[in-house]
Amino acid sequence: MAVRLTSWFVSQGISISGSNSNSRFSHSASRFSFASSPASSFSSCKLRHRNLSCTCVQKRPRVRKKSSLGQSSADFQSNGEDESESEAASVPVLNSESVSDDDVQIISSNDSIPTALTTSAPSDLVAMIRNAENNIHLLNQARVSALQDLDKILSEKEGLQGEMNDLEMKLAETDARLRVAAQEKVKMELLGDHLNQMRNEQNFNGGGGGDVERSNGVEVFESESDLFNQEGSLPYKSNINTLVANLSSLRLENVSLRNDIQELREELNSVKNTDERVVMLEKQRSALDSSLKELESKLLVSQEDVSKLSNLKVECKGLWEKVENLQVLLDKSTKQADQAIIVLQQNQEIQEKVNKLEESLEQANVYKESSEKMQHYNELMQQKIKLMEDRLQRSDEEIHAYVKLYQESVEEFQDTLNTLKEESKKRAMDEPVDDMPWEFWSRLLLVIDGWLLERKILVDDAMALRDMVWKRDRRIHDSYMACKEKNVNEAVTTFLRLISSQTSSGLHVVHIAAEMAPIAKVGGLGDVVAGLSKALQKKGHLVEIILPKYDCMEYDRVRDLRALDVAVESYFDGRLYKNKIWVGTVEGLPVYFIEPLHPDKLFWRGQFYGERDDFKRFSFFSRAALELLFQAGKKPDIIHCHDWQTAFVAPLYWDLYAPKGLNSARICFTCHNFEYQGTAPASDLASCGLDVAQLNRPDRMQDNSAHDRINPVKGAVVFSNIVTTVSPTYAQEVRTAEGGRGLHSTLNFHAKKFIGILNGIDADAWNPATDGYLKVQYSANDLEGKAENKEALRKSLGLSSADVRRPLVGCITRLVPQKGVHLIRHAIYRTLELGGQFVLLGSSPVHHIQKEFEAIANHFENHDHIRLILKYDETISHSIFAASDMFIVPSIFEPCGLTQMIAMRYGSIPMARKTGGLNDSVFDVDDDTIPLQFRNGYSFLSPDEQELNGALERAFRHYLSNPESWRQLVQKDMNIDFSWDTSAAQYEELYSKLVARARSKVCP
Repeated sequence: MAVRLTSWFVSQGISISGSNSNSRFSHSASRFSFASSPASSFSSCKLRHRNLSCTCVQKRPRVRKKSSLGQSSADFQSNGEDESESEAASVPVLNSESVSDDDVQIISSNDSIPTALTTSAPSDLVAMIRNAENNIHLLNQARVSALQDLDKILSEKEGLQGEMNDLEMKLAETDARLRVAAQEKVKMELLGDHLNQMRNEQNFNGGGGGDVERSNGVEVFESESDLFNQEGSLPYKSNINTLVANLSSLRLENVSLRNDIQELREELNSVKNTDERVVMLEKQRSALDSSLKELESKLLVSQEDVSKLSNLKVECKGLWEKVENLQVLLDKSTKQADQAIIVLQQNQEIQEKVNKLEESLEQANVYKESSEKMQHYNELMQQKIKLMEDRLQRSDEEIHAYVKLYQESVEEFQDTLNTLKEESKKRAMDEPVDDMPWEFWSRLLLVIDGWLLERKILVDDAMALRDMVWKRDRRIHDSYMACKEKNVNEAVTTFLRLISSQTSSGLHVVHIAAEMAPIAKVGGLGDVVAGLSKALQKKGHLVEIILPKYDCMEYDRVRDLRALDVAVESYFDGRLYKNKIWVGTVEGLPVYFIEPLHPDKLFWRGQFYGERDDFKRFSFFSRAALELLFQAGKKPDIIHCHDWQTAFVAPLYWDLYAPKGLNSARICFTCHNFEYQGTAPASDLASCGLDVAQLNRPDRMQDNSAHDRINPVKGAVVFSNIVTTVSPTYAQEVRTAEGGRGLHSTLNFHAKKFIGILNGIDADAWNPATDGYLKVQYSANDLEGKAENKEALRKSLGLSSADVRRPLVGCITRLVPQKGVHLIRHAIYRTLELGGQFVLLGSSPVHHIQKEFEAIANHFENHDHIRLILKYDETISHSIFAASDMFIVPSIFEPCGLTQMIAMRYGSIPMARKTGGLNDSVFDVDDDTIPLQFRNGYSFLSPDEQELNGALERAFRHYLSNPESWRQLVQKDMNIDFSWDTSAAQYEELYSKLVARARSKVCP
C-alpha cells in the first residue's frame, strides 16, 4: 500500500493541521513551519488510512500514528488573529512586481523532482524535498500577506460605503428641497401671470399717466418696480420677497450639491479601482493555491519514489553483505600472505647471517691448528650453523604451507564467486518472472491463441508456448518484450525458437458462463466466476473465460480488446453461422468474447437476461463456445459451466465434441440457484444439434414435472462429472422436495458427485483498510475510523447524530420475496421501538413491493432515525457496510449470500436466518453448542416476526450493556477470512481428483 502524503510528513518530522479563519469570506490562510530545534517535542498520534478532503469545506480526517521519532514537529496552522503585527509586516507580498526571476526559477525547478528522485542519492533527495518545503513556505507567506492586504482593502471599502450612504441621504434631502422650490416657482409664475393680467386690464380701461389708479377698488401698477417699491402695505408683497430669497438660497444649494455629486463620483471611481485590485488579489491567491496543490502532488510522487528506493536499498544491502563476506575471506588470505612474506624476509636475514658465519668459519679454519680454543669455538659454530639450517628448513616449510594456503584461499574465493555468478544466472533463467502482472501473461496467451486460430502456428507449437507462458518463463517474457517493434512474422519466428519439451504442473481450466464481474454482472454468478478464476490463477493454474459479447457490457473495464482475424463457424437451426471472436483481459484474466453473426442479434438486446428467446440465445452460445475450443486446438483439463444458461455444455460436450477429439476435459457444473432451471419445449433442443429423442428421457434431460419439456439444469447434473452448489447447507436443502424445485430426486440419485462449496468474497475490493469509497479507512486494530464513517453517513442522509451510542442497523438487498421482505419491513419499525436507527438500500422488480416500500420511505422521509434508499448505489453500499453496527439478512432461502460476509469484513455484526449459506457463515454468539471462536453474530430459525425480534433484542442488549465485549466481537468478525483462497482450494482438489481419474481410464 502506498504511503499517503500525511504519513511522509510525519516520517520527516512534519505534522499537518488545518483550521478555518473567521474572516467574512471564510478564507483559510495556511502556513508550513519547519522547526529546526532538536529540543522541540514531537506529539505522537495514531495514523489511519483515510480519504484526503479539502480543509476549506470539510473536516479534515484525523491522521494519527504511534511514533518513536526523536525529531521536532512542524505545524501546519492557519493565519489567526493572534499573529503579531511585526510578523505580518515581515511577510512578503507575492505579486507580479515582487516575484523575482530567482524565485520563479526556484519554483519551476520542482518540476524535476520526480525524475531526480529515482536517480539521485538519498541526500540529494532530502535536499530537493527541503527546497520544495522552502518554496511552499514562501508561497504561504505571500498568501498571508495578500490576505492581510485584502482585509485592509475591505475595511477601506466599508468606510467608503458609509460615506456613500451619508451622501445618498444628503442627496435625497436636496431632491426634496428642490421639489419644494419647484412648487414655489410655479406659484411665482402664477402670481406673475395674474399681475400681467391686471396691467392689461388697466390699459384696456383707458389708463392715464398717473402712477396709480383705482378701478373698481383694485390697485394697478405700471411696472414691477412700482409694485416692489410701493411703500403701501399690499397683501402679497411680503410673500413675494420671501419666495425670491428662498429661490436664491436654493440656487446656491443646488450649485453646492452639484459639486458634492462630482466629488462623490470621483470617490466611486476610486472604489471601483479598489474592487479591481481585490479581484487581482483573489486571482493571485487562486494561483498560489494551485501552485501549493501542485507541489503537494509532486511531494506525493516523491514519496512513492522514496518507497521504491527503500526496496532497492534492501536488495543492495543483501548484495553488499555477500560482497562483504567475500571481502572478509580475501582479507584473511591477504593477512596470511603478508605473514608468509615477513617470515621469508626473516629467513633472508638469517641466510645473510649464515653466510657471514661461513666466512668466519673459513677464517677460523685457518687458525684451527693454532689453537684448541679456536677448535672448540668452531665446534660451537658448527652446532649453531646446524641449528640455523634446521630453523631455515622449518621456515621454508612454513612459507610453503602459507603460500599453499593462500593459493587455496584464492581458488576458494574464485570458485565461490563463479558459483554465485552461475547461481544468479541460473536463477534468472529458471525462476518465473514474478514482477509482471497476470494481465501481461493473459495478453500473451491471447496473442498465441490468435496466431493458432489464424493458422500462423501449429497446435503442438501453441501448446508448448502456452506451457512457457503458464510457467511465466523468462525466455518467452524477454522474447515478447524484444518483439514489440517487430512485425507479426518475425515475432512468430522468434517465439518458435523458444519451444521446449517441458510440461506444466498446473491445470488448464476454462469457464463458460453468462456473467463475469465487473464487466457483465447481474447477481452473484458474476462475482463467483471472477473471484474463483483469480484465486485459481494465483495458485498457478491456467484459467480462461468464455463470455457472450453483450452490447451492454462495461467495455471500459476490458483491457486490450481486439477482434481476431478469424471467424468460427458453429451449427444452429440446420445451418452454420459465423461467430466473430474477440479477446481481451479483465483484471488480469484472459477472456474470449463470442459475437454471433446471427440475423436475430442474439446478444445485442440492451440487457443480459429477460428476453423471450433466452433458451435459443444461450444454447447457441454454449455450442459456439465448444466450437471455439475445438477449432483452437485447446486441450483443457476442466470445463466449468454455470447455471442453466451454459448447462447445455455438458450434453453437447459428451454427445458431439468428445467423439470429434475434444475429449481431454472433465465437466464441472455449478448451479447458483435451483429456482431458475430454464425449462423449454423439448423440440427447442434440436436447434443446437442435440438428439431430442435420445435426451428427452426421464434419466436424461426430461423435466420431472412435464414430459414434453426438457430441463437444462437436469441435463447438466446428469452429464457432468462433478456438480457443485454455493454452500453445504444449500446442497442439503435442495435434496428435499421443498428446496429442490422438482430436481430433488435427480440430485439424490447423483448424490455421490454433488457437493456444496461456500463462496468467497473479493477481499481486495471489500477491504475497509483500503476502500476508496469511505470517508476514513480503518482496520480491526483501529476502529475509530468506523465511528467517523457512521457519523459521516448520518450527516449525508440527514439522520440524527445527537446520541453517538445509538445503534445503526443496515440492510442492502433486492426486495423480492426470497429475501424476506415482510421481515425487513417489520425490522424497520422494531428497530425504531428499540431506540436504534435503520438504513435500507435496495429496490424491487416486483411492482407492488416497490410501491409498498415507497410508501414507507415517504412516511419516514424527514425522520431522524429511519432512511430508505430505494435504488442500488455502489458508493452508498460501501458507506452503509462501514457505518452500520448491525446488519440484517432475514432471507427465506439463500443459496450462499455475500452481504453477511462483507458486513463482517467491515465490522458490522450480522443478524441472519439459519438457511443456506447464511447457516454456514453466521454462528450465534449465544449458542453453546458452537465453539466460542466460531461465534460471530445472531441467528434465528423460523421466518417469523417473533424469531426476528429475539435476535434484534439480544443484539441491542449486547451492544448497549457491554461495549467492550461488542468491540471484541467486531474485531473477531473483521479478522475472519472470507476470501476465495479456501473455496478455491476445495475446487482445486475436486479438479485434481477428476483429472486423476480421467487419466487412469481409457474412456470417460
